[in-house]
Amino acid sequence: MKIYLGSDHQGFDLKNKLAEYLAKRKTPVEDLGNRELKPDDDFPQFAAAAALRIIDDPKARAILICGGGQGMAMAANRFRGVRAIIAASADDAFYGRNDNDANVLCLPARILNNPDEDAIWKNIVDTFLATEFANATRYVRRNRELDELA
Repeated sequence: MKIYLGSDHQGFDLKNKLAEYLAKRKTPVEDLGNRELKPDDDFPQFAAAAALRIIDDPKARAILICGGGQGMAMAANRFRGVRAIIAASADDAFYGRNDNDANVLCLPARILNNPDEDAIWKNIVDTFLATEFANATRYVRRNRELDELA
């Protein structure tokens, strides 16, 4: 499974740590940017780039990082077929995958981007990547209903 990464300036450092972490795990990763720290960059372009990749490759997933995670999730969720969640815990990641078939994980850099939180974000990412969609009838129905809203 390929993972697309994207971040604005607030998520830049965490995105780079995450890219290294995934590379050590031999996980295929494509960094969609930003590739250099630019304090004036905005999250919508990076969320859109990831969302378009997810639409083209439904087996792929994306991890997007901004200050609180909300901006990335709001931008990514504007695309039909994208189900972006914000996770600040492994439980958030588990239920987002298991119940909602989330294909985009949005991380809050303001909470997770310090060395004391490395174990937390790694656990969130590991859970998100390892958890399969439960495929329960009600979950499938709800995802279809979401796509009909767009």
